[in-house]
Amino acid sequence: MSVQRTRLMIHTLDTRHPLWPACRMIRLHVFIEEQKVPVELEWDSADETAMHLLASVDDQPAACARVLPDGHIGRMAVLPEWRGRGIGMALLLQAIQVCRQLEVTHARLSAQTHAIAFYQQAGFDICSEPYSDANILHVDMQLELV
Repeated sequence: MSVQRTRLMIHTLDTRHPLWPACRMIRLHVFIEEQKVPVELEWDSADETAMHLLASVDDQPAACARVLPDGHIGRMAVLPEWRGRGIGMALLLQAIQVCRQLEVTHARLSAQTHAIAFYQQAGFDICSEPYSDANILHVDMQLELV
């Protein structure tokens, strides 16, 4: 009997990195194709200043996120075939570490309402009323880092 081991790697990169297209592919699949976010809302100038995180399993792209210099975590997406395996939480915890390195007082994010419990597991609290963004219901959440 053979045991197959998987290796999760989280890469830190910017838009000039050779792995950047993998982040774009994940966001295209999850946000534009799956969730029907308009293309013009997905790609913005914040990508240029953000630190991007790419989670890969055995060198296969699985999830991505970005962290802005002000500690805002966003564009977090996990490909459907990798959901429910802990990859999203590993990615979120790494994003929180990046926020700590940025020495911001709070990590902030805009959570789709179906994902509130996921972010609460990492210690985030809701700090806004629900609102629509790209025709998807969201709430603002934050995690105190000090």
